[in-house]
Amino acid sequence: MKIAILHGPQDLRIEEQPLDTSQLKPQDIWVETRITAMKIGTDRGNYEGAEDVPGAPIFPRWVGDSNLGIVRKIGRNVRRFRVGDRVVACLPHQSEYIASEDGPVVAVPAGVADEDAVYGFLYALSALCFRKAHYQVGENVAVLGLGVLGMGATALGRAYGANVIGIGNSTLRLEMAQRMGARHTFLYNDPNLKAQLAAVTQECGVDLVIQTANPWPAYQTAVEIVRPGGRVSIVALPGRGEPPLDFNPLDMKWFYHKGISLIAVAGQSGEIYKGQDVRFDRNRSVAHVLQLMEDGRVEPKRLVTHRFHYTDIKQAYEMAFQRNKSMLGVIFRWD
Repeated sequence: MKIAILHGPQDLRIEEQPLDTSQLKPQDIWVETRITAMKIGTDRGNYEGAEDVPGAPIFPRWVGDSNLGIVRKIGRNVRRFRVGDRVVACLPHQSEYIASEDGPVVAVPAGVADEDAVYGFLYALSALCFRKAHYQVGENVAVLGLGVLGMGATALGRAYGANVIGIGNSTLRLEMAQRMGARHTFLYNDPNLKAQLAAVTQECGVDLVIQTANPWPAYQTAVEIVRPGGRVSIVALPGRGEPPLDFNPLDMKWFYHKGISLIAVAGQSGEIYKGQDVRFDRNRSVAHVLQLMEDGRVEPKRLVTHRFHYTDIKQAYEMAFQRNKSMLGVIFRWD
């Protein structure tokens, strides 16, 4: 099989590695990849050599975590999948793989397009931003940072009945956010941002900020604009690759006096379903967003801006490295 391996900062190669599909274990499935998708922020951090990217092993290391393919063979005890099923997996950029049916793999409904379904795990992470913060229908939600995760949160916010406000650093990304369902959009450095937010929330303020941008100024904006008693869901890696802080991120004027909640979007959702197993584990959350895609309420493919053959993966990562703002949804074909 072919797989993208990063041997060091900006040293990305497609390699051939062995994969024995002749003798599957009883609960294994063999999948041939059709397409994979790029998560620009995290993938770029890997490519740059950032050591604080969650889950990034030492070099050499694989890259990517959004893989859509076709089941070609199953073990004798597999019950959740059949040969010919399309599946989305939280697995690297690679041409094929063997995984356990209990692993990070979810069947794709027949009515969902490939270029939507491949974002299933990414959008499940966007959904976790709402779930961990105990989002309530109709709340004012500001999405701060309009990359792939931010756009996912924007689209889901609309589907969940939120008054979604997109905040970014590019007018192009603001336009994209409007296409994905943001009711209002503003540049983060708009001198009238607070007044604008007061107006579009009818003076109620921002109930929930979903922070997907890493720079410390984004964190500072988040804690400044959230209303007293509000929540900030942090799915970013604040301060990654930046010099030491020149401000206190827990300053009393933002944190204590406002009584806000800072929520790390990692792991499982907060305990709101008493007496059950994990109601929305990762695979169930993926199934939920795939259902929204099947219903036409969420369409990630609307923001696919670039399509590459896997042999051009280095070119795509270089474009991301250069911070090309026109680049958002990136698909790699593995035919």
